[in-house]
Amino acid sequence: MALLEVEHLYKSFGGVKAILDFSFMINPGEIKGIIGPNGAGKTTIFNVITGVYEADAGQITFNGKEITKDEQYKRTLAGIGRTFQNIRLFKGLNVLENVQCAFDPVAKYSIAESFLPLPRRLQAEKENRKKSETFLELVGLQKYKYQKPENMAYGLQRRLEIARALACQPKLILLDEPAAGLNPTEVGDIAHLIRHLADEMGLAIMLIEHRLELVMSISHTITVQNFGETIAVGTPSDVKNDPKVIEAYLGRGDA
Repeated sequence: MALLEVEHLYKSFGGVKAILDFSFMINPGEIKGIIGPNGAGKTTIFNVITGVYEADAGQITFNGKEITKDEQYKRTLAGIGRTFQNIRLFKGLNVLENVQCAFDPVAKYSIAESFLPLPRRLQAEKENRKKSETFLELVGLQKYKYQKPENMAYGLQRRLEIARALACQPKLILLDEPAAGLNPTEVGDIAHLIRHLADEMGLAIMLIEHRLELVMSISHTITVQNFGETIAVGTPSDVKNDPKVIEAYLGRGDA
């Protein structure tokens, strides 16, 4: 049984059909890319899987349980983490605090205890801080922990988003254009990090990316979307040489 299985998913917005009969599965340790021109429905797929949007039809099963109708927070608690195409960090909080806030939904103390410096709350905060620093070290941000993210380089902000997603302790992580705005060196660093998450930590990773050199170099398989439809699925080599893909995406210079 796959960790995530999506079957015959549909989603429309008015007369625009964003997802048409999308099926997909992924197992722990796999990296699977989703590519396609702008407007192909890639981010909408992520939004339906994570519960931002409700599917019009189809079924989503995660870790053996159907989650098609589950609220977004339940899917996060079940083990689905994500980053966003547009960086969403908390201004006013430093780097460490941005990661620590991911532990709030699973706090081991009551709302009343959160207002008082009681032992259980203080112990939980100490544990969460230690875990947060571990995730920052994993993505290479330990030395920036007291900085404000808005003052950091774009590539470092991307890494911070990944660290915060990891703090949710996911089994599956969805990365929406993690290399957007990065220079070639930073793209290489992100590629190394993603491989580590899959190979060493055993995470399943879904990747939306316009930087084809990245998605082609690290994905086990790639799904190609065009106007909401899946037009190709295969290895990077198979997809790169598929005539439909060349016509719809690669040949149009949308990378």
